[in-house]
Amino acid sequence: MKRSELEHILRASGEITRQKRIVVIGSQSILGSYPKAPVTLLASMEADVYPPDKPELADEIDGAIGEGSQFHEQFGYYAQGVAPETAILPAGWQRRLVSLENPNTGGVEGLCLEVNDLAISKYIAGRDKDLRFVSVLAQHGLTSRKVLLARLGTIKVDPARKSLAKARIEAHFGVVGPKKPGRKNR
Repeated sequence: MKRSELEHILRASGEITRQKRIVVIGSQSILGSYPKAPVTLLASMEADVYPPDKPELADEIDGAIGEGSQFHEQFGYYAQGVAPETAILPAGWQRRLVSLENPNTGGVEGLCLEVNDLAISKYIAGRDKDLRFVSVLAQHGLTSRKVLLARLGTIKVDPARKSLAKARIEAHFGVVGPKKPGRKNR
């Protein structure tokens, strides 16, 4: 997805819901901070969105411009209306949202996740596509190990899941974990 396509989704979402603010929580929120993000981060043709003041209207977005809609067929990309709790995010994420508003958004402000908050949600989700995404973020220096670890500490998930996310972060930043008895670290 290109930034112009996300701007189109924001404009259309605003028209559908009559809301002036739309939160973008999925991978394409990267376009708020990095309009020319590495192409490997822009593979998704969907934007996960909801209006923060009336999140129940996300279903209207999904129905009008979601997967399989006429919008999707015509443009090749689409919006997925989601609930605010779709992504597990660190404390304070709302204060760090990145505003995307310009003439192309038609008076609608896109509120995109800050890149480290986005990465935390991907490390917690842990699907293969999420881990490939955050690996590219780390490789390109778009995220900070120190910031990620601090924000991970604010997540309310079970300790095993948090520990796994921490190990994933450390691996992406080249930090080798503790030695296991009887094994050599390579």
